[in-house]
Amino acid sequence: MTWICRCEIMNRRFAIIGHRAPSSGKINLNDLAGSSGRIDVLARAVNTALFLSHGIREDTDITLHLQGGPGPERRIWFQGSRLRGVYPDERAIAGQVGKSLKEPVPAIGQMVELHSGFLHSGGGVEQTINEWDREGVRTFVLDAGGAPFNPEIHISDSMGFILSDDQPFRES
Repeated sequence: MTWICRCEIMNRRFAIIGHRAPSSGKINLNDLAGSSGRIDVLARAVNTALFLSHGIREDTDITLHLQGGPGPERRIWFQGSRLRGVYPDERAIAGQVGKSLKEPVPAIGQMVELHSGFLHSGGGVEQTINEWDREGVRTFVLDAGGAPFNPEIHISDSMGFILSDDQPFRES
């Protein structure tokens, strides 16, 4: 009997909300949990969703939503199929995010590539959800108050999951 795992053909997307994560300025790599707006939580989520012990999940994209200001919200996109130069370490991931904060926030909907598979744009969660809808991505909010998720019922070729940092999703 031949077994084919649908996970090999499924496209997974994650939108991770950073309520206090700065959208511009500097990140203190020595205090990711405090003065950097819980960037540690976001970096840990990127690490967990994207990296394997032997490589990168090429079927996975992650969008970080930096909502803590100053300035407009920023989205940072890690595109698993093209990503290069990012390593599975919270501090290294936070350093890449910090490099993007030195750049002006691009216009909403305009994705600017900083290096292979690492892009940023203006816009918020609503923009990401609208883009996913246009691309046929089924979206689920993973939250204590969200609808139950049953993978046997909800499986589809492209699924998007919205997660929050250490603050409840409903406050965004």
